[in-house]
Formats: sequence, structure tokens, C-alpha cells
Amino acid sequence: MTSLAFMFALLGPWSSTVMAQSMPDRLLTEEMLWQMSMVQAPVASPDGQRLIYGVKTTDLSRNKSQNDLYLLELNLQKSTRLTTTPYSESEVRWSHDGQWLVFLYPVEGQLQLHRMRPDGSGRECLSKVSGGVEGFGLSPTGGHWFYLARVRMEPTLRDRYPELPLSSGRLYDQLMHRHWDRWHDGTYSHVFVQPLLKGVPNGTAVDLLENQPYHSPLQPMGSSTEIAWSPNGEWLVYPSKKMNGNQSAVSTNSDLYAYHLPSGKTQNITESNPGYDTDPVFSPDGQYLAWLSMARDGYEADLNRVALMDWKSQSLRYLNTELDRSAYELCWAPDAKTLYYGVYDQGSTKIFAHPLPSPLRQSSSTTPRAGTRGPAQQSETAVRSWVEITNETAQYSGLIAVPQPDTNPSGSRSTKAQKLSNHRLVFLKSTMLRPSELCIKEPLLSAPETTITQCNDSLYGRIQQARFESRWIPSSDGKAVQTYIIYPPNFDPNRRYPTLIYCQGGPQSMIGQAFSMRWNFHLMAAKGYIVVAPNRRGLPGFGQAWNEQISGDWGGQAMNDLLWVTDSVRRLPFVDASNVAAVGASFGGYSVYWLAGHHNGRYKSLISHCGVYNLESMFGQTEEIFFSQWDMKGRPWDRPKPASYTWFSPHRTVDQWTAPILVIHNENDFRVPLAQGLEAYTAAQLRGLKTKLLYFPDENHWVIKPQNSVLWQKVFFDWLDETLR
Repeated sequence: MTSLAFMFALLGPWSSTVMAQSMPDRLLTEEMLWQMSMVQAPVASPDGQRLIYGVKTTDLSRNKSQNDLYLLELNLQKSTRLTTTPYSESEVRWSHDGQWLVFLYPVEGQLQLHRMRPDGSGRECLSKVSGGVEGFGLSPTGGHWFYLARVRMEPTLRDRYPELPLSSGRLYDQLMHRHWDRWHDGTYSHVFVQPLLKGVPNGTAVDLLENQPYHSPLQPMGSSTEIAWSPNGEWLVYPSKKMNGNQSAVSTNSDLYAYHLPSGKTQNITESNPGYDTDPVFSPDGQYLAWLSMARDGYEADLNRVALMDWKSQSLRYLNTELDRSAYELCWAPDAKTLYYGVYDQGSTKIFAHPLPSPLRQSSSTTPRAGTRGPAQQSETAVRSWVEITNETAQYSGLIAVPQPDTNPSGSRSTKAQKLSNHRLVFLKSTMLRPSELCIKEPLLSAPETTITQCNDSLYGRIQQARFESRWIPSSDGKAVQTYIIYPPNFDPNRRYPTLIYCQGGPQSMIGQAFSMRWNFHLMAAKGYIVVAPNRRGLPGFGQAWNEQISGDWGGQAMNDLLWVTDSVRRLPFVDASNVAAVGASFGGYSVYWLAGHHNGRYKSLISHCGVYNLESMFGQTEEIFFSQWDMKGRPWDRPKPASYTWFSPHRTVDQWTAPILVIHNENDFRVPLAQGLEAYTAAQLRGLKTKLLYFPDENHWVIKPQNSVLWQKVFFDWLDETLR
């Protein structure tokens, strides 16, 4: 690109106008967001003909969300509601024979294992785990289950000083004393394995991390989906970062551990890899184990590789390194001949199929002999045979593959594409303007995607809908920044609209098609704003070099990208250049604080949610030290001192702040602690700027509770009305 003129590029059908056929007269409101139904990821029956999925709804007046279960007959594409209980059913699974639905449900405030027939009958509680069950999984053979439960490994101060039963103090002697939104209380999440007798827990449960002060799954947001059974039920693979304290705070080196039920032995199968190893998935025939793997210790945004291990030979290779895109969510085809994974790609996500070449597929025993496994021998050789099977601008998640009749029964020679079509893919699909619905398609790029739920059709049929497009906008170094522009309903190109520059967080988290209940672009557009969302430097989906550029350069090229995109859109005839605001959270909040001292009059208003304000104090306040240490290229007391702390900390340019600023921060945010927001608010107040502080004492880095979320939206838009209209 040699000119500042826009390079206009539509990214598929959803990039065009998203308008209802009729013209309803209602606009989306904050309250309407909470009238939407949120479809949860599906789970297929053993024969693949039925799906169970959850639908979460919210009663805003009660400040409560509720998840209920639905049964979908795939051939009929007909759903039946199964539950209408007072509390949510969660983590639903099918029994190995398809006769039962097994799930978690609260009993006296603690989650316990329950089951019922697929028609909703025969409901009963199966477990009495002390302290409750935090997650579970059923063996494919029906002989065992694993469950997650907290185990106390360290005494409390009240245990040590029983004469002070009313004391509330906590005492720590190492880091990781708090994580995300929880103070360390001396307990750890452990994996337990227990036999099942006719589907009911029976016998002694074995703690796979007995006497080990480590967590599994990975904290703070790990779940039972990170733990994998082998198809024959003999192996259980779980992730753990078997370190704690100061070492854990500066390292991302998690490993996968294989527990052999018959022998009771455990082996570390990823010991030779120094970065994250997560999300293992066995192939249906048990020949392979696939997982997500990062190569470097301490770098949480490294390329997420798809690792593939032959379970017998221990040979290991990576499938997507030449693709230069991070992967997420692995899924096997029923015949075990194809591995599917999602990738982040240019402001959207895609599903790729990876047929396994014939040299990889050897007839062999499905598991090694117990006690013979050692660290995986890694190979950087990439298998370059991926096939892209989606081409819409959307967010894909919850991917599963279900069998269907052979589409080539004649025995004629099949193409690679035909070989993929003996099954169907089911997934959740969303856009930034509309929440997820269940969809189904054959794994071919040309195959249509059929929506099989319509949970929000009624609501969307009553409101005027926004539209979005993608543009590539040149930055200061001549490289183009993929940027979404979201237009208000009934957009009039002859009008001039106030405009919001959305600054993405992460910092390495792509602006894609995920539907947000807080940073909701549809709602912002419905309020009469043009929304501009640039995928600035330091975001995945544009190659690893683009993703990594931000490390050590927070206030450099990424900020230039935001400023150049701002200048470009201010020249558009429908943008009111005198009424532009910069808004964002987390690293997006940092961006707002940084722009406050460098924007030279571009922005009339600013909103920062849970933003980083002072890089030096942030280093000592946050919990995962590896993040700051990697991205700042060292510690603030290192000699020589890393330049990031001198050149890129927003607190150093407060004397240049001129625009009104709304600061939002939450008490239980330990990732970007409250003090960051308070420092910024104090500085703006003492500068004499129009400033407000919105504070939530019961929220973490996010705002999750329904009425808090609505309040957040109302204060957000009230502020914009005061400062931008």
C-alpha cells in the first residue's frame, strides 16, 4: 500500500450488511443483552445421533443466570427441553452406553454428580464428595470416573493459633499468594479417579496428586475439559504445573502427565518442552494423543502448536508450525483419520482439517506397556497437509465431529475432500453482532453451514440491526492494519457520527467475532456511534511476527497503529472528527492511559477499564510475574533498566493529559490490581480534569454479574453522552 487511501476488503458473507428483512423500530438496549439466550457447547451421544446442549438465560431482576439442558435429535433437527430446575445443570456427559445423561447439580450448596435418562426421567444424585465436585469426566468404557476436588495441603493460621478463632489474617512466605481473583487458602485442585459400578461411584477414590502441593487442571480458569481418557479407559492424561511459589510466578512450564490405571504409575510425557502443554485429546482409536503446546518458557502468547504423539512409539511432531497461526480447540474425526483445530486468522477464526498422512498411521497396539514411557522425543518436522473448511467471518467454538452414512459407498476412488465427509461437524458460531447458535456442516470448504438452533431469532426480529465491514488501513510503517468498522442501524452516509476507537486488551488477544456482553459493538452502534476496532500490532491471527512485535514495545508500534487508524477514520465523511473517544480494557485500558498523554487533541473523551497505568508498580502488584517480565524485557530494578519502564509507562506523561477520563476498576482484579486504577484517577483529579471513577467491590478483571454489567453499560454511555455528544 503506497497511499493513505483505504484498501477496502469484505471478509465473507457476514461482513456485508446484517439487516432484518423487515425494519423493526426498536434499538438494542443494555437490558436486551440480558434477554438473549446463550447456547452452550454441545455433547454428542456415543452413536452421534443425539446432542445435549445447555441454554443459559438470565433473570435480570433476580441478578441470576440459569442453564437448562436441551436434547437435539440430529436427523430431525428437533430440540426438546429437558430441565426446568431451580439451579443450573453443568458439565453434562453421556454414559458410555448412551443410556444416561450425567451432570453436576448443587446439593446443599455443593456440586455433586447426578444422572437422568435422556428423556429427563429417573433423575438421581450419585455422589457425596466432601466439599463438592468442581468437574468430572467418565471413562469411555464406563468403568471409572475422574472428578476434581479441592484438597487442603497447608494449615490455616487458625489451625496454627487455635486460641485466636476470630482472627482473619493470612500469612505468606512466597509468591502466587493470590491468583486472578482468589487468595491462596492452602487448598489445591486435585484429580481423583474412582471405579463405577453400574454407573454409580463405588470403592476408593485415588488422588493422582496425593501429597503434592500442585494444581490440576491449570489455574486460574482450568476445567475438566483439559483432562483426557484413553479410549480403552486405561490412561488418564492431565495437565499440571508442578512448581509453586516464586518459581510458578515466573514460569509457564506446564506438563502433561499420563496416569496408568492398572499399574498406578504416572509419567511426564512432555518433560522436554519448556512451555505450556495443555488440552490433550486422544484419537478415537487410541493411536495418537494431540494437544496444544508452546515452545518457550515464560511467554504466554507463544505460537500455540498442535502436537501429535504416536502413543506407542512416543514419536512427536507439530502440525501447524508452517501455517504460522496459533491453534485452539482440537477435535478428532470419528474414524481417527483427521484432526480438526481452530485457528485465529485475520480478525476471524477458521476450522482446519488435518488428514493424517498414511506413513503416520501404523497398525499397532493402542497403548504402550506401563512404566516404559519417558519424555517425548520432539521433532520440529511439520506435516503440511491442512485443509481449510470454513470461510465465513465468524467465531467458531465447541467443535465436535459426529458420524454420518458413507457418502461414497460405491468403492470408487475418493478425493481428500470426499474422505473427510463420512462425518459432520457441529459447532457454535457467533459474530460480534449476534451470540452463538449451534450449526452443522460437512467438513468441506464448499459445504453450507446450517444453523440448527434459533434461540435469539425472536429478539433479533424485533430490533434494528447494525452492520460491520473490514478495512485494511495503513500504519506508520506502511503495513496495513485490519480494522472492523461497525455502523449504527439505519446508517446514513450523509450524517456525521460520534466515533469510538476501541483499544483491544490481551495484549495478545485478537479482535474477532466473539459476542461480548460488555464490550458489545452492536449496542455501541445502536446508541448512535461508529465503532472502530483495529487489530493493531501484537495480536494473533496475522502471523507470529505480528503477534510478537508488541513484546518490549508496548508504547511503540502498537500505539502508532491506533493513532494512524484514528487519523484515517477521522477523515471519513461520516465521522465527526471533533467527537472521537478512545475506550478499552486491560491492555486496552493501558492504551487509553498511554494515548491520554500522546494523542495531541485527537480524542475528546477517554474510558479505561482495569487498565495498566504504572508499569513499575504493576510489576510488583500483578500475580503472574512471567507476563510482565517477558513483555517488559526484564524487571524494573535490573541494571541496565529495561527501556520499557522509562519510555512506555503512562504515568510518566500525566502532565500531557487534557481529555476527560472515566476510570473503571474492580476490587477483585489481581491481574491488573485496583491500585492501578486508583493511581490514574488520583492523577487525573489532581490535573483538574473532568474525571469519574466507577468501582465494583465484587468483580474481578471482568464484570460478570448481570446488574453490575447493566450498570457498567449505563455509566459508560452516560459518560459518552456528557463528553462526546
